[in-house]
Amino acid sequence: MKRFSYHRADSVADAVQALCATPDARIVAGGTNLVDLMKYGVETPSALVDVTRIASLNGIDDTDEGGLRIGALVPNRTVAEDERVAARFPLLASAILAGATPQLRNAATTGGNLNQRTRCYYFYDTKTPCNKREPGSGCPAIGGVNRLHAILGASEHCIATHPSDMCVALAALGAEIRVEGPNGPRRIRFADYHRLPGDAPERDNTLQPGEIIEAVLLPPEAEAFAGHHSYLKLRDRLSYAFALVSVAAALDIREGRIVAARLALGGVAHKPWRREEAEAALVGSPADEAAFAAAATQLLEGAQGHEHNTFKIELARRAILRALGQAAAGTPQSQTDKRIA
Repeated sequence: MKRFSYHRADSVADAVQALCATPDARIVAGGTNLVDLMKYGVETPSALVDVTRIASLNGIDDTDEGGLRIGALVPNRTVAEDERVAARFPLLASAILAGATPQLRNAATTGGNLNQRTRCYYFYDTKTPCNKREPGSGCPAIGGVNRLHAILGASEHCIATHPSDMCVALAALGAEIRVEGPNGPRRIRFADYHRLPGDAPERDNTLQPGEIIEAVLLPPEAEAFAGHHSYLKLRDRLSYAFALVSVAAALDIREGRIVAARLALGGVAHKPWRREEAEAALVGSPADEAAFAAAATQLLEGAQGHEHNTFKIELARRAILRALGQAAAGTPQSQTDKRIA
């Protein structure tokens, strides 16, 4: 492992200053992703900025707008088991409980989950080319072993997927991210936070140099989906496995018709995949399979397989129908087995 300096920040301003002073510095909190990357030699920062003692990055609080603020340092388990989250935004709790293992959820933070990097095996293997790790070196997943890779939003430079479960639910709920940086605070729509690979796959998100996540903001209007939601995760094994396909489905149903809908996919793209036109197509329709099938067709428009992962297209279509059916019936996919700590 490459030598690095270590700085324990005592405030957000202190952390921003340290990040600006060393351009390749990385923030460390739970370390569940970064430490692995450093051990493998994928990440080689010359400085680490420890933010675990910054009190303002902690806590779950009601906002003036009527939603919830989740601090960047709040552990995933704490979010999932918070009574306000479970009652008002149960889709988020369900998605978090579908991820990783109890031990990892105890350590992983909200901000770290947002910024975790792809689990592509070529990205982790420093002996192979990877445009995300070394821009311009190539993408061996294209034409290689790519069963877990993207079917939507990919480019000729990268077909990796974003691994988070939590982020799929946050995308569906229309969350915002509050960040602080050298130019002051700003809020980023969740849909604008993560990037598609394009010709710069090494850039995972739209954070500017020196910026740090302070909190995730859940909007009050997303509470309308508390009664009809489901997070469905399809994977090779029940625990400690990333999604082949996941679906966050949320419906607001009144008098038998859908008045609002949210739909996001995980495991299929470089970021949580959401198309507002697919959601709009559901509005005004009865909550039936015909409406769900039409939405699935729109959401998956342009999907392209890469030999080993072509099966994901049909898998995603079926998963969308199943998740929307569960949401409509008010019988969300159970994740109660994930509460064991």
